[in-house]
Amino acid sequence: MPSSQLAPRRLVTTIFLLGTWGVLANLATADEPAQRTLTLAEALRIARAQQPTLRQAQGARALTEAQADVARAALLPQVYGTGTYARATANFVAQPGTLPRTIDTGAGGSSGTAATAAGPSAYQTYPFWRLGVTATQLLWDFGQTPNRWRSTTAAAEAQALSVHVTEAQVALNLRVAFFTARAARDLVGVARDTLGNLEKHLAQIQGFVELGKNPEIDLTQARADLANGRVQVINAENTYDVARAQLNLAMGVEGGLDYQLSDDGLAAVEGEDTTAETLESEAVKARPELGSLRLLATSQDLGLRSAREGHLPSLGLTASLTDVGPALNNLTWNWSGALVLSVPLFLGGQINAQIREAEAQAVQIRAQLDLEHQQVRLEIQQARLGVRAAKTVIASADDALANTRERLRLAEGRYRTGVGSVIELGDAQVAQTAAAAQRVQAEYQLFTARAQLLKAVGRP
Repeated sequence: MPSSQLAPRRLVTTIFLLGTWGVLANLATADEPAQRTLTLAEALRIARAQQPTLRQAQGARALTEAQADVARAALLPQVYGTGTYARATANFVAQPGTLPRTIDTGAGGSSGTAATAAGPSAYQTYPFWRLGVTATQLLWDFGQTPNRWRSTTAAAEAQALSVHVTEAQVALNLRVAFFTARAARDLVGVARDTLGNLEKHLAQIQGFVELGKNPEIDLTQARADLANGRVQVINAENTYDVARAQLNLAMGVEGGLDYQLSDDGLAAVEGEDTTAETLESEAVKARPELGSLRLLATSQDLGLRSAREGHLPSLGLTASLTDVGPALNNLTWNWSGALVLSVPLFLGGQINAQIREAEAQAVQIRAQLDLEHQQVRLEIQQARLGVRAAKTVIASADDALANTRERLRLAEGRYRTGVGSVIELGDAQVAQTAAAAQRVQAEYQLFTARAQLLKAVGRP
């Protein structure tokens, strides 16, 4: 067959194969599941539901609530039931002086002895049942037990506020991890854009070198820049994967990295441009750390009062009902009641030691509360200054990015016309990449500073 007839057939066959390959490629792409997009709100919801540190804080709250119930139980009646079955010998033992002295009969009897009837074996045992119910009720101990209960109740309330402290910290960690991962994602985009420009430069330089317009060293430099650009992309992608793994940890999940991040930012915090004193007054009322420490201070004061009242007597009531006898069908009942006054005379210095312990704990809590006030002020100042600095940096970074893009455009034009050098072109590309990365970092700093300000003021 003539070659003139083979060429159209080969062309048709090639077009058919290319079309078939394109259809199959599209089908394969359609079968691949699209990566889901994770928003900041969804990440926060997951963290609040699954973060183990929150469950740990909730467990600690349940523990202190149970301890408060234990302390309250001492104020309520205490009822005990007992049942005892025993077998024992019945050998009689008289105490000295409890039996009358024997008289010598003078008729062959033994002086100093008395005749005894033959009794049961000394090893024989007898059954004995004892059933009883005993109830006690504290009547008055000068506030020692009630103050102990109030102390543990205040501690439980403080722990409940500590759960909110943990929630605030979880939210801050999550926001920081989210924006760290977002910044890493944006830096991947910067690296890929840079790689695309380097590929374009390489194609342009290769053409100029082949035409003899530029020296061979320009092509070598362009190839080296392209290789470095690929390395930067690989490193950026790896950093992004690590950042998403850290985000999973902040959420408290063990899932994979098959998701992308949304472009969510963090809107301006209300009052971020006001004075620090205004934000501090809000934080003093809203920060759960301060509320928790105030409750702990109250708890320690009540504990100290209870410890001091340990020197005072206590009055209680006890009553019991018993049923005893040799068999369950042969029992005899009795009941008794008594008022019990207990006065601690000497306990080896235990009460004084408990007082000193409570006093030391009260001093520690007061000092910790003062330190927390100072820490709140510092966090507000740092967050405010961070927001203000980040806003300024973003404006400067936008200006620098616009100028470096223009510089790169001019350098590319100068190189095309033969006026510029490959070094000038490379420097312009490096400057543009650095400016783009700086813009990403500035945005990250603004969002994290706002997240820190939210926590510092005590907002969710």
